[in-house]
Amino acid sequence: MTRSELKKKRIGVLMGGLSAEREISLRTGRAVLGALQQSGFQAVEIDAGRNLAARLVEEAVEVAFIALHGRFGEDGTVQGLLEILGIPYTGSGVLASSVAMDKVTTKKLLLYHELPTPAFEAYRRGEDQTRLLDRCRHFPLVVKPAREGSTIGVSIVRNPEELQRGLSEALKCDDLILVEDFIQGREVTVSILNGQVLPIIQVVPKGGFYDYQAKYTAGQTEYLLPAPLDGVLYDRIQQMALAAYRVLGCAGAARVDFMVREKEFFCLEVNTIPGMTETSLLPKAAGHEGISFAELVLRMLEDAALGK
Repeated sequence: MTRSELKKKRIGVLMGGLSAEREISLRTGRAVLGALQQSGFQAVEIDAGRNLAARLVEEAVEVAFIALHGRFGEDGTVQGLLEILGIPYTGSGVLASSVAMDKVTTKKLLLYHELPTPAFEAYRRGEDQTRLLDRCRHFPLVVKPAREGSTIGVSIVRNPEELQRGLSEALKCDDLILVEDFIQGREVTVSILNGQVLPIIQVVPKGGFYDYQAKYTAGQTEYLLPAPLDGVLYDRIQQMALAAYRVLGCAGAARVDFMVREKEFFCLEVNTIPGMTETSLLPKAAGHEGISFAELVLRMLEDAALGK
């Protein structure tokens, strides 16, 4: 849709939601809502609770800007509801959202397409932990809930005892757990906007681990933009990010995270609804490319569609 067409539409900014990332989603959503309203769009706040379908009808929403993170928002469920209601929405479609939300499935797809990702094991609640411990003989490892974001429930473990504790912590968040090799190196991220690859950012958390606190507390992380990488390596990582975006079938804005070890790099995950808070990476990368926050929001909105 063109901007002039969108100006005539009632736009619902879907935020909050039911996941553990609710507070981050509210920050993302309110930043987007403010930008749309300041640009003269008819935008309203929609808190995406269990009554979401009724709220969309009640508010006569014609286009949805999805600013949700985590389950019931980033995982294809809300996208499916919007497809049924016939409301065009921003970002990836049902399948890409669902696949990207599941880190185990994402890594299997990356490997199928020969895209590098750290070696891993998957564990599902109720399975024999002894067998998993037998398979995990090299440390350190990273233990993650497979379908959670913002580093919630993530642990770096250095021996079998810590692995068991890490599993217990991750199982509080999800029934499916990813245990992957810890890559010692530089953490970088590549944002993609409607198929355009943006500059790479290297994140340098002051505490050494880019956890929830480091991600969302101003001053806790240094951002190197563009990332100080060798030119050839820089180009290869950007190409790899775009390949991962396409393999998963993503649309609109997405962010692809990597670990870099000397000349090697490994894809960790693909985020189909990147944060839009004051410390978020997508707005920083876009800003470096000369795209203001308001312009970024409008470009994401222009991509709203059905049947992706």
